[in-house]
Amino acid sequence: MRLERNMGRLDRIVRGVAGIWLLALAVSAVFDDRRTTAVTAAIAGGGLIGNAASGYCGGNSLLGIDTSSITETDDGACSGEVCSTE
Repeated sequence: MRLERNMGRLDRIVRGVAGIWLLALAVSAVFDDRRTTAVTAAIAGGGLIGNAASGYCGGNSLLGIDTSSITETDDGACSGEVCSTE
């Protein structure tokens, strides 16, 4: 099974930032002795960072979502097959 890229640049950036934030939350939870929160946040953060690094999301694949064809222009507008955020 070949994992083809199905995430665009903006999607990868958002997931990477969210993943880093969740890992920071996990570290903070460890220091506050909240182990369940720490483990949950670490797993979720690691998953998001893995998605961002690989450019592939299994959930997107199952739902038939492909944001890799969406490109942003210099003025912040988007162009591609799907351009609406609604």
